[in-house]
Amino acid sequence: MSYRAIEAGADGAFRLVERELTEPGPGQVRIAVEACGVCHSDVVGVHNLFGNHPAGTAIVPGHEVVGRIDALGAGITTWSGGQRVGVGYLAGPCGVCAECRRGDFVYCTNQPITGDTIDGGYAEYLIAPASGLVAVPEELDAAEAAPLLCAGITVFNGLRKGGARPGELIAVQGIGGLGHLAIQYAAKLGLRVVAIARGEDKRELALKLGATEYLDSSAVDPGKALQALGGAGVIVATAASGASMTPLVDGLGIRGKLIVLGAAGDPIEVSTSALLGGRTIEGSLTGSPSENEQSLAFALSNDVRPMVERVPLERAAEAYERMLSGAARFRMVLTTGAN
Repeated sequence: MSYRAIEAGADGAFRLVERELTEPGPGQVRIAVEACGVCHSDVVGVHNLFGNHPAGTAIVPGHEVVGRIDALGAGITTWSGGQRVGVGYLAGPCGVCAECRRGDFVYCTNQPITGDTIDGGYAEYLIAPASGLVAVPEELDAAEAAPLLCAGITVFNGLRKGGARPGELIAVQGIGGLGHLAIQYAAKLGLRVVAIARGEDKRELALKLGATEYLDSSAVDPGKALQALGGAGVIVATAASGASMTPLVDGLGIRGKLIVLGAAGDPIEVSTSALLGGRTIEGSLTGSPSENEQSLAFALSNDVRPMVERVPLERAAEAYERMLSGAARFRMVLTTGAN
C-alpha cells in the first residue's frame, strides 16, 4: 500500500511523491493524518538549517499534526487504534536524559523534531514516538486543532509563565499566527489585554478577538503608552524582531515580565536600570504533551480557535509560500480528506 507525501529536497523545493506504507517500530504509532498546520518553523526542516537530518536527503515537513492512530508498534499499551491524536514540534521526550529526569521534557536532549529530524505531517501518514502523542478532543475540528499544537501551546504556556492574575493588565505584541491566539487565550483567562501592532488595520480584529485596548506602535511609543495605562504585568512578544521588542521593556510594571515567543535574528536591547527595577525577560518554547492537552481542553471549553485557511495536501507549496509571504490570515492548514 502506498500513500502521498510532500518531500522537501536538498534545494528546499517541494515535490509530491508516493511512498510505501511501513509498520511502526517498538514504542511508535502510525497516524492517518487528517490535517497539518503550516508553521514558519517549518523553514528549519525544509532547509535543514540545524543539520538535523543527513545533508542532501529529503524530509517531509510539518509539526502541527492531527489524525487517528492507524497502527501500534510493539510495547504500546496506553493508546489504541482509531484514537484521535496530535503531534507537535517536539516529537517525544526520551524519558532518560538529565532534563527528562528533572521533569523538564521540553528541553529533552534526545528528542526528535517533527518535520526535521523525523518526517512530519505534510503527508497522509506519519510514524511518531508514542511518548510525544497528544490526545485531541473529538469535538475539535482537525484543521482548527492542528495550529493549536504549536502556535496555541506556545502562547498558552507563555501566558502561564508570565503568571498574570485575572484582571491584570497584559499586552500582546504582534497580531499574526501567534498573536491572534494569544489575545484570545488571555481574554478568556480574565486578563485585560492590550494589543500592539503596526498600523490601524488590525485594530478592529484585535478588539473583536478580546483586546480591551489597541496601540499602533507606528504612531505611539508602546512602552510609554503602556505605562500611561498603569504598566503591564506581562507582555507577550510574538513578532520576530528584537528591535520591536526593545521599547516594550519600558512598558512593564514593577516585577513585570516580557515573555519572548518570536524568534528574532537581532537582539533585544535593555538597560540595567530596567532590570534592577524588578523587570525580567524570559523566553518560552512550546510545551510538553500533557501541557498541550491542557491547552486543547482550555481552547475547547472557552471557544479559542485559530483563523485558518484550508488547502489540500497537493497544494502544500502554495500554502508554504503564502505563509512565508505573510499573506496568510492567520494559519495555513493542509488537509488530506481523511476525516
